[in-house]
Amino acid sequence: MSSKAKTQSKSPSTKKEVKVEEETICIIRIRGAHGMNRKIQHTLHLLNLYRVNSATLVRTTPSTRGMIQKVKDYIAYGPISSENLKKMLEKRGLLVGNKPITDNFIRINTVYKSVNDLADALHKGNIVLNEITGLKPVFRLHPPIGGYPGSIKKPVGAGGSLGKVGDKINLYLKKMI
Repeated sequence: MSSKAKTQSKSPSTKKEVKVEEETICIIRIRGAHGMNRKIQHTLHLLNLYRVNSATLVRTTPSTRGMIQKVKDYIAYGPISSENLKKMLEKRGLLVGNKPITDNFIRINTVYKSVNDLADALHKGNIVLNEITGLKPVFRLHPPIGGYPGSIKKPVGAGGSLGKVGDKINLYLKKMI
């Protein structure tokens, strides 16, 4: 038997560590499941986006960035403002049993004192929706008043509404809350 010796490079590792800030982004599902690949549908389910016009909040980690890239043709996403996050929690946030979120529930089940404090913590990335027991991690929204600005079959760069919309996500949410 012949044994091969592994050769090692004499130069130090040239890999650069890129530190990316984790931010909280809002993802809205815009398109339905008709004709959708099962892998894409499974990824949407992992993001808790089972229905059209539902939204969720996620931190941008490498794994969530990969999932978002995979389903970018069915969603709109971007950084959410703290004002819209507070409105969304107050009006569209639900507990298990389809009950609205109350300050009393927040005081009992978290370290925060009110819905506004929870919204600030979510916006800063101190906590994730999935960490709060009894709180549904998805927001069911109305269809946008006046429709989406552009086609729901095209990405933003081509005059549509899909993909990374940036701060336009806040305009979408104002129309849908």
